[in-house]
Amino acid sequence: MTPGGGGAGASAAAALRWLAAMGADEAVEDAPRDRLSAPPPPPPRPAAPPAPRPAAPAFPPSPGSPPGLSIAPTDQLVAEARAAAAAAGDVAALAEAVAAFDGCALKRTAKSTVFADGSAEADLMLVGEAPGAEEDRRGLPFVGPAGRLLDLMLAAIGRDRDSARIANMLFWRPPGNRAPSPEEIALCRPFVDRHIALVHPRVLVCVGGVAAKSLLGRTEGIGRLRGRWHTFAPDGDSGEIPAAALFHPAYLLRQPGHKRQAWQDLLRIRDRLEGEPPAS
Repeated sequence: MTPGGGGAGASAAAALRWLAAMGADEAVEDAPRDRLSAPPPPPPRPAAPPAPRPAAPAFPPSPGSPPGLSIAPTDQLVAEARAAAAAAGDVAALAEAVAAFDGCALKRTAKSTVFADGSAEADLMLVGEAPGAEEDRRGLPFVGPAGRLLDLMLAAIGRDRDSARIANMLFWRPPGNRAPSPEEIALCRPFVDRHIALVHPRVLVCVGGVAAKSLLGRTEGIGRLRGRWHTFAPDGDSGEIPAAALFHPAYLLRQPGHKRQAWQDLLRIRDRLEGEPPAS
């Protein structure tokens, strides 16, 4: 409530005394401020000039690439891999070509290039998916828990690593043991095909779904591909190789109920190696 008074001057003086009593005893602005009206909108900010866009490189570097390193398109790298593989006259030269190939980004995150194990003159060749952590540390395929089971599977049909050739679709471990990408498989595939052609086994075993679908050119899962014979024809080689699909040992460790089917497949492979006619 505003205190009253006799005249305008008296009213103003009374109002000042009342304000002073309320604690408003100091003027801080030259002009009164209307506290009841909405404040005026702030002046618009000037628009900032757009930042210049840097020119994009022709081929952006892949994650983990050294500064300034550009990666060519996959098609070009596959062509380079195919040329390097074709130039290898034997398995030793092919291993050197794989070690020198820098087109696959996995090589920059892996500790080792995992090429193969066993005899290069074996009549049985097994191709799996990709190196795992233990394989990456030791530089050999199938040496972890799945590898130990594979050793037992080979022993069950009278085989060991010295009487077989063991390799993978990839030569470098994918980070975190993730599944290989189609691009990674495409980059390594020319070397894998050449490897099979140079060994030219009597029987090729595709270990796991990734190897089976890639090498056999099929879209079915391993459960449908196993249990029957297929053929594999390496690039530039006229002779077809009998091929079988086998559950991956890592899968059998997780699903031991399928070991019975794997045993049937191993017997079929053994019979084919011993010259008996295939069941299918």
